Amino acid sequence: MEETMMKAAVLYGDEDIRYEDVPMPQVHAGEIKVHVRAAGICGSDVPRVFQSGAFYYPIILGHEFSGEVVEVADDVQDLKVGDYVVGAPLIPCMKCEDCLRGNYASCKKYSFMGSKQQGAFCDYIVMPAVHAVPFDRKNISFKQAAMFEPATVAIHGVFCANYQGGGEVAILGGGTIGLFTMQWAKIFGAKRITVFDIDDERLSFLRNYGADNTLNTRKEHFLEEALAITGGRGFDYVFETAGQSPTMNIAFQIAAVKSSVCFIGNPHKDVVFDPVTWELMNRKEFRLTASWMSYSAPYPGREWPLVAHFLGENQLKITDELIYKTYSMSQAKEAFMNYKNGPVPGKILLLNGE
Repeated sequence: MEETMMKAAVLYGDEDIRYEDVPMPQVHAGEIKVHVRAAGICGSDVPRVFQSGAFYYPIILGHEFSGEVVEVADDVQDLKVGDYVVGAPLIPCMKCEDCLRGNYASCKKYSFMGSKQQGAFCDYIVMPAVHAVPFDRKNISFKQAAMFEPATVAIHGVFCANYQGGGEVAILGGGTIGLFTMQWAKIFGAKRITVFDIDDERLSFLRNYGADNTLNTRKEHFLEEALAITGGRGFDYVFETAGQSPTMNIAFQIAAVKSSVCFIGNPHKDVVFDPVTWELMNRKEFRLTASWMSYSAPYPGREWPLVAHFLGENQLKITDELIYKTYSMSQAKEAFMNYKNGPVPGKILLLNGE
């Protein structure tokens, strides 16, 4: 007998998450049903739970997830029951000019799993088959696969900077995106990577993960130390991943002449440059670009299978050290309470078995 109900962590309002029965989603043409095995709490989920940030209520959040295909529509050819997949959560309209040009992240009529439509903090999710990115379960766990999306965001930024390998690379911000950006730069052949952050413990962790140099930007004379690493010339590639005004200013100060600077971080407060700092861009004639999300043509883009490949080959590393805590899906409310007093040092995952 076909199941008609499933369990889900449903958000009804601020701090009001209820684990309850909801209707089982149905598969239509071009779609697949996935048994969600692991789903990550993203920083963008936090204001939806604590600051009335959801588009509507009730809603099932969650857009970083992995699982097993349990049903496919008759017209789906490239996937089968039993495949292991990650879901690419952006759902562009595929009709507007931006979509037709392959700029899916700029679609004005987009939907998004876990924010504009039901997400993955549940037993099962239905999605278009084109959004499924297969991975090898022999080499990649469900927990690792649930962290694909931040890794794709990082590599997309590397592509936006037109990084060709080699050179002195600076990463401003040692959080999750910074860590993955550092790894991509190393995979693609950076000469030397220097990571900047404000937390000594985090910087120590990043050295163990592969950073050649680390600098604490709260310490006196860090700029002199940074430039000394490059013989006074500055860095060839600078990736700002923190989304903070101070680090964006530092990017201009440490960039070399004719270098590339890429802003991946998304600021939530005013960003201010004084005239002297802004003039550095003119004098150095560096290329300033930015990155938004993780998609390219053909959808969802090369970023996603590249994560699956390099993670499967153990060149891209997602270790248990990156995971702060795990909870069962039924404990979603308890899991979110970790964020009530601010950020946490790692990813929190919700599991439906592992």
